[in-house]
Amino acid sequence: MSQQLKTITDRQCQNTPAQYSDLKALFLNCTLNRTPVLSHTQGVINIAKAIFEANGVTTQVIRPVDYEIAAGLGLDMSQTNEWQADEWPHIQKEIDATDILVLCTSVWLGEKSSVCSRVLERMYGYTHLLNEKGQYRDYGKVGATLITGNEDGVKHCAMNILFSLSHIGYTIPPQADAGWLGEVGPGPSYLDPGSGGPENEFTNRNTTFLTWNCMHIARLLKDNGGIPAHGNQPDVWDAGCKTDFKNPEHKR
Repeated sequence: MSQQLKTITDRQCQNTPAQYSDLKALFLNCTLNRTPVLSHTQGVINIAKAIFEANGVTTQVIRPVDYEIAAGLGLDMSQTNEWQADEWPHIQKEIDATDILVLCTSVWLGEKSSVCSRVLERMYGYTHLLNEKGQYRDYGKVGATLITGNEDGVKHCAMNILFSLSHIGYTIPPQADAGWLGEVGPGPSYLDPGSGGPENEFTNRNTTFLTWNCMHIARLLKDNGGIPAHGNQPDVWDAGCKTDFKNPEHKR
């Protein structure tokens, strides 16, 4: 490394471009293991969590599997005739209070966990609600994903999760997915001795990039009042303001 590059690198590592202490980050660890059973996904979460906290970001980790989450698309399924209990509204309240949501999962049969699927389904059930600017309610929030396993599927799961978050209104930064896979088939998981997971340079780099890009985008959104409310308000569209959309003339 040249002296000039070393000087630039040292300066960049020591000086962050902004302050992030007013941001909140929530990790939903969609492991199948209930607390306090070991979660290997938590090992990767801890990398991002430490970087967030080093920069003043308030963090929280929730395992949805610890809660009784009903199936369905209602806001509170315990208010229906289908379920007697539903603890999803508690988790949704924490989601609503955060700036950055990192949806984390293990890989099973090449797919995200069943817990992760249920989380996305329940989040989708809230998408008919609007924020104070009349946009869909998750506009202005940042989304990302962390994935672990010992079988193929990280990129497949990331595509599905990041699309789902984007579809319901989340802003997805560059390099918004990171993960670790052990040897395909039975073998050590991320936190098992000798797995090589915590030392994996690719995972550590991508998780670090993900974390910083989440902070950068969240900072930009918060400083600019979120996504501008123009051309994306359902009630305004329904009222007749089509914001430059013109119906094509019907050909005879």
